[in-house]
Amino acid sequence: MESLIDKFFSRTSNLDYVTQNIKKISIDTEVDKLFNAINSYSDESELRYVGGCIRKIINKEKIDDIDLATNLTPDDVSQALKKNNINFYETGIEHGTITAVINNQKFEITSLRKDVVTDGRHAKIEFSKDWKEDASRRDFSINSIYSDKEGNLFDPYEGRKDILAGKIKFIGDAEKRIKEDYLRILRYVRFFLKYSKNKHDPRILKKIKINLEGIKNLSSERLLDELRKIIRSNGLEHISKDKESAELLRLIFPQILKMNSFEKLNEISKKIYLEADFSFLLAVMIIDKTDNADYFMYKFNISKKDQKRIKYLDNFYKSKVNKNTFTEKNLVKKLYFDGKESVLDILNFKILTNKKIDQNIIDLKNMLANKDLPKFPIETKNLMQEYDLVEGKTLGKKLKLLEEFWVNNDFNISKDQINRIVRN
Repeated sequence: MESLIDKFFSRTSNLDYVTQNIKKISIDTEVDKLFNAINSYSDESELRYVGGCIRKIINKEKIDDIDLATNLTPDDVSQALKKNNINFYETGIEHGTITAVINNQKFEITSLRKDVVTDGRHAKIEFSKDWKEDASRRDFSINSIYSDKEGNLFDPYEGRKDILAGKIKFIGDAEKRIKEDYLRILRYVRFFLKYSKNKHDPRILKKIKINLEGIKNLSSERLLDELRKIIRSNGLEHISKDKESAELLRLIFPQILKMNSFEKLNEISKKIYLEADFSFLLAVMIIDKTDNADYFMYKFNISKKDQKRIKYLDNFYKSKVNKNTFTEKNLVKKLYFDGKESVLDILNFKILTNKKIDQNIIDLKNMLANKDLPKFPIETKNLMQEYDLVEGKTLGKKLKLLEEFWVNNDFNISKDQINRIVRN
């Protein structure tokens, strides 16, 4: 059993680490300008770090976004920023959020709030001056931690303690929190997969399942965004060990057929997984021999760009593979017609979905990644002049025949071969 002395030094060590790294934000970013602008606006005005950045520092993770909270109203925040010549935009002002921009760094500043009316999707809010009141409307204790720029924590719901203990705890009554915004069901899954060191509380699971129908009232965009965060937080790496989270995800996203795709990856597959973006990883999980991927893309309103990418992989997955499919000659052809990104997607898909290491596929990928795209050597203008051709169907047909011959001849074509094709 851990001694009291060990516990004391563990707590002290973590607090020192947190304080040092919160102070370090001022060194690594331009955030001090915001603290000076807000804190000097009036005798009572104050700016604090909040939410994800504090949670990640406590858990010794890399910070990607810096979220800030203030007891000023959005109008006063705007005035404070203008007074200090700090650029900003107000796209989230209806929710109390203003985004400040300093040297291309973005900082979201949100006024303290309290919920007046909630409907399971959105909340009607009023601005507040009370830090505890703002904390009380947040979802989990681990997201209700604030800090000044010196690293002094304001932690009314003991979120730091819960992070260190790997405990995901709703603030107040779990069912009330869920009914305020049903997306919190998915957020619970995300944070549980990421941080929990404990088993699910059966009372929380019961309340989640009772309210699962509320998910249907949420927009596909919000659901997809939360799924993106789950995948990018590496939350599915050990999903088979958490049957409860897996069940909830399957109920919400039944088209995700291969939820455990990212478990027990070999070293090479793991590297692909960690470097891949959301649309590629989504493709791995939803593509099968049916129209499952098409239905998911329709249901969740996937962007046209991502649809094109997923559909390309889906078509390849359904195509017949023969001994020539994964040869250098065939893949260089695909590289020319389909582009490097598409061909590398095919190879990464093959590597990631194959539990065994296929050195041939890996070698092909490395070769193609560094290969320049072949350039068709025949220019239309020169062909027209030399062979007295004019724009039209005949010219287009000749160019297509020349290109096909060039590609099938390993991207080589001689003058005699050009003459024979054009004059035929």
